Amino acid sequence: MAARSFWPNRLYIRIYVAVLVSIVTAALLFAWAWRLNTESRQIGPNLESFAAIAADVLPPADADNATQQEALERWRSRMRADLTLYSAKREEIAAVGRPLPPLEPTQTVSGWLDGGPPVFAVKLPDDRWLVGQIRGRRGPPINLFAALAMICLATGIGAYPIVRRLTRRLERLQTSVEALGAGQLSTRIAVEGKDEIARLATSFNRSAARIEELVNAQKALLANASHELRSPLARICMALELASTSVEPSIRDELTHNIAELDQLIDEILLASRLDATTEATMVFERIDLTALLAEECARVDAVLDAQAVEVNGDARLLRRLVRNLLENARRYGGGTPITASLATIGNTVSLQICDEGPGVPPAEREKIFEPFYRLPGASEREGGVGLGLALVRQIARRHGGNVICTDRDGRGSCFVVTLPN
Repeated sequence: MAARSFWPNRLYIRIYVAVLVSIVTAALLFAWAWRLNTESRQIGPNLESFAAIAADVLPPADADNATQQEALERWRSRMRADLTLYSAKREEIAAVGRPLPPLEPTQTVSGWLDGGPPVFAVKLPDDRWLVGQIRGRRGPPINLFAALAMICLATGIGAYPIVRRLTRRLERLQTSVEALGAGQLSTRIAVEGKDEIARLATSFNRSAARIEELVNAQKALLANASHELRSPLARICMALELASTSVEPSIRDELTHNIAELDQLIDEILLASRLDATTEATMVFERIDLTALLAEECARVDAVLDAQAVEVNGDARLLRRLVRNLLENARRYGGGTPITASLATIGNTVSLQICDEGPGVPPAEREKIFEPFYRLPGASEREGGVGLGLALVRQIARRHGGNVICTDRDGRGSCFVVTLPN
């Protein structure tokens, strides 16, 4: 608990602290690299002085090899280094300690062998060469660019867990918001910590709960109201039947038409409410002969059918409503033109098309017509329909893992294309 209370609850402070820690870590690593680099190269500027001292300590070049070997051993005991002495002709004269790399012919001035520590080569005033390595040096110094690369890598690795922990909760919040926007109203997010993200998660949960409550209340009200309308509608139908002899035929026909339209509206509202209340996980599908179902519905409106034998997984009642709504829409707005229906399998997809030769749907309206209660501008009320039929078609298609779109028909009219998984 004490560790949690020490960590600040403000997100900007956490990010600021993470940046400061990264900077301090980078500074410490850079100082360490610089020091190591300096220590490794400190003998470099003193090679000339070292050559002068070696010339005084070592015997002259014309001394025998045993004398030079003895002098080299005495100097090694003081320097604690591995040494090899070469003549002016680059022939080995004496050596003490561990074997060292040979003196290359390309070495013309004092410096490091192979371009860097730990082995150095000193050219003496009499053109002899002294190759040495001080004990304790394990490798070449760290190049400044390599040191910077290591510092950047270490800083990045150290800062990543801190930054990732802060952003992971934001990603979970983003996923929850997207799920809520997709219609999963029961989505909630775990509240972690006490900073701004935690408060945002709390606000999100509270808002999601309120939205779910309001939507459920609306669905319940709509479903109950639609159900309750059945009783007065049935009484009106009964009263119309009883009074049929005393009512003028035109009035009776008008009332019958209005009652049928109202009954259809109630039926579609109830179906839409049931679809909203039913999740895809709870729906039980069975194998449906879609060709036979389509043939039955086409016979009702004298539509021309061109279909292959196709079976799909689905709900027969819902698929029948989908087909019936599309055929009724073509009959209602097709202006009495022929209606054609086709059914085919394309790969793993079933394509159902219902077309008419009516005035068609303007391109700007082809998505809007699938919105609930939307009707094309200028549509006559006498044509019937309240704008729920196509909305139900899309809702049913998507519940079956498919979709529906409105397209042009060659020449005149429009086509509604339903795609379903096979």
